Amino acid sequence: MKKSTILLLLLLPFCFSFAQMIKGTVVNDAGMKIGNVNIYVDGTKTGTISHEDGSFTLDVSGKNLGNVIFRKENYETFAAPVSEVVNKTLKVVLLKSNDIEEVRIVPYTEAAYKNYINYFLDQFIGYDKEHVRIKNQRSLKFSFDSKNKILKVKAPKTLIIENKNLGYEIEYNLVNFSADFNTKIVNCSGTSLFKETKNNNKIRLNRMNAFDGSLLHFFRSVYNNTVSTDKFVVNHVVKVPNPKYPTEEELKTLKDYMEVVRSTKVITVADNIRDIAERKNSQKPYALAIVKTLIPDSAYVKRNNEEVLFFF
Repeated sequence: MKKSTILLLLLLPFCFSFAQMIKGTVVNDAGMKIGNVNIYVDGTKTGTISHEDGSFTLDVSGKNLGNVIFRKENYETFAAPVSEVVNKTLKVVLLKSNDIEEVRIVPYTEAAYKNYINYFLDQFIGYDKEHVRIKNQRSLKFSFDSKNKILKVKAPKTLIIENKNLGYEIEYNLVNFSADFNTKIVNCSGTSLFKETKNNNKIRLNRMNAFDGSLLHFFRSVYNNTVSTDKFVVNHVVKVPNPKYPTEEELKTLKDYMEVVRSTKVITVADNIRDIAERKNSQKPYALAIVKTLIPDSAYVKRNNEEVLFFF
């Protein structure tokens, strides 16, 4: 027993030495301490809340990647890389957010919300509306610029997302969401804190299946230099024009015809117009062709110490 006690005393200091903490105080720009600030490592379950005196302690052992987020309603969100603040005592200053919203040419309206809420949900949380939902989606605000065909969405409050399949409730701070319907490019950014609601065998299997082979899994493999080990295959794919799809000149002919129909209300469809319309609806502009397979990651990744640049 005596040897065991001595061994335990010797091991304890080594165990404690591996602890990695972020601690400090949160204040406003006047130096007043702020309580109830959400503090978390983005995209993880690691988080805490500042006390009434603004003090906080966050255990980030094993989580040196990513950003630590300081988030409170009516204040601007502050973020810092975990690797730069770990084992340091911080004084975090949060600034009041600007309550006066800038004048917008395209206002956020209820009509835009009703017209585009389903499109946003499809892009943001996917198509499984039965198991994944935003509990407070009515807090979302929508604007649509009909001239430039750009949709913008903002969330004045933290979004609460429930995912029943994965057993998580996610607090998501939506920083930006915009969709350009001309270019078909969607931009979305934000920060998230995961809270576990269930953790049984089925849930754990669902989480594993959701991650395995996903885009997140691939990018983590790129960062960790384990693309081949994780059994990802990267191919070079090009677009090949479909000769059966209407040419630009034919599409212009079809567009001009539709303008005439709208203005005259007279519908007489010539054979060439019918042929162009049928090919436009039944064919795709491009086909995809693999021109090179099993591309090494050195062809699309550059590494500089801890910095990883992905390009294609």
